[in-house]
Amino acid sequence: MSLVGKKIEEFRADAYHAGKGEFIEVTHEDFKGKWSIVVFYPADFTFVCPTELEDVQSYYEELKELGCEVYSVSTDTHFTHKAWHDHSEAISKLQYIMIGDPSQKLSRMFDVLDEEQGLAQRGTFIIDPDGVVQAVEINADGIGRDASTLIRKIKAAQYVRNNPGEVCPAKWEEGGETLKPSLDLVGKI
Repeated sequence: MSLVGKKIEEFRADAYHAGKGEFIEVTHEDFKGKWSIVVFYPADFTFVCPTELEDVQSYYEELKELGCEVYSVSTDTHFTHKAWHDHSEAISKLQYIMIGDPSQKLSRMFDVLDEEQGLAQRGTFIIDPDGVVQAVEINADGIGRDASTLIRKIKAAQYVRNNPGEVCPAKWEEGGETLKPSLDLVGKI
């Protein structure tokens, strides 16, 4: 069942804040009042995962300018996240929060847990300031994501939130034309 349009559940988790070099606790309360991107991935010290997380980092400043915070999540511990950050060239660049989910609670909550492997799938979630999921992308383990698409999706989600009654068509870019769904548009697009 899709999580789009649903509010995230209450949770608490330990995390490594890579930008500050410290352990922190993250809860559902941290998602309130700002846009959040949650990036689930299978495991630390793997192959596709560091390329994805480094790619997200390359857009982190732009996402911050859009009022977003980024959280990466795997079923590893926050201690493992720190060790990975300290030993991987790609992961040492990260400035955002790395949540540990060894209990698999978050992975289950977001419905990305591969029960057989005990690992999270490659899931990306965009969550609005009210804690409601606005977009979901889930890829198979061998298919890496492209973080550049997050910028367009965040801008579109923010536009729709700030302009009730308007929607963003395919490939919409900031400043582009939007649509106002109505009876007059039926069959004319």
